[in-house]
Amino acid sequence: MRVAVVGGGAVGLTAAYDLAARDIDVTLFERGEYDAARSDASATPADGSSARAAGVLYDAYAEDIDAEIGGRALERFREFSGDDGFEFRQCPYVMVAREGDEAAADAMATSVERMRVHGREVSVVDPEELGDRFPLRTDDMLAAAVAENAGWTDPASYVSAMAAKARHAGVAFETGRSVGLSVDPPGVVDSGGRRTERRDDGATREFDAVLVATGAQTKRLFAEAGVAVPMKPYRVQALTGREAYDGPMVYDATAGVYFRPHPIGVLAGDGTVPVEANLDEWNRDADDWFVDDIRAALTERADYDLDVAQAWAGLCAATPDGDPLLGELREGVFVAAGWQGHGFMRAPATGEAIAKQILGEDGGIASFDPRRFSGDETFEVREGMALD
Repeated sequence: MRVAVVGGGAVGLTAAYDLAARDIDVTLFERGEYDAARSDASATPADGSSARAAGVLYDAYAEDIDAEIGGRALERFREFSGDDGFEFRQCPYVMVAREGDEAAADAMATSVERMRVHGREVSVVDPEELGDRFPLRTDDMLAAAVAENAGWTDPASYVSAMAAKARHAGVAFETGRSVGLSVDPPGVVDSGGRRTERRDDGATREFDAVLVATGAQTKRLFAEAGVAVPMKPYRVQALTGREAYDGPMVYDATAGVYFRPHPIGVLAGDGTVPVEANLDEWNRDADDWFVDDIRAALTERADYDLDVAQAWAGLCAATPDGDPLLGELREGVFVAAGWQGHGFMRAPATGEAIAKQILGEDGGIASFDPRRFSGDETFEVREGMALD
């Protein structure tokens, strides 16, 4: 069996590795310029969504399928930790709602109850008790919860480690090239050019199966092949601060902000811009309003004096129901995209699951079947991290 994987981010690389580990002939196509033979961070695509991800990892989900995937993802993150420069760092994940935000407090309580049904180590805690445990301001909190089975990592290091694993497993890498998609027959169209150059007369290379895992570019890639998928790319933002932070990971539901420890100090973000982004012109730098909001939130919640080291934007992909398109879209053509900002933290599990489905096995992802949509749905981009 010959399989093409288009997209060298966390999901595509994980799937490629899992397929090659089972003696499947895999070729991975990535338009980014990087050396797959290297095992350090410079071996990762410089501007891909995975490299710009937050690196917040947890299994505290309320829905059945999300909890199962989240739990499996954490298992594999721990399994891979220590290999090829990748490290999973254990760290509690705290969720808070401020006084006056009864809707977020009620949603948190309901979600925690459902998480515990799935055996997740998460509990509602008294704000004063939270302040005794962590260096956080709690006098303005209405409610708080702590998920113990959580941690963080450098996303680029995971991508780099999986590239090394995939190469050692026998995956063939074709990088620095832009390719098109063929759906009948399954295959890729070789543009014959570098990066974004493309020829209409490019030759089609046929495969038994093709997996498209190109993040925010997925809608465009399928559209060029004449297939509509209901997906919208949108901007999210993050930054790093230089001052040390030794507290837990925190999601402030009222402020719409998350932050976590980082090797140089702190990483914080969200900054969702809930409109469809222009893939040709989107701004890769963070907006001033976002930096101001993060500064205020860090000061209020952690008494943290922000000295910005770097601030950037990345792209996420939204779907009509907030769940990914994960599975076979056309005969022999599979898709893995549309996680509303949760793609990286699920990558070890979803890459494994889609690899199983490509091999004709039950990957346990029927709920995410991309054929549940017609492709012409209208919908609004919504916040991916909001408590439901």
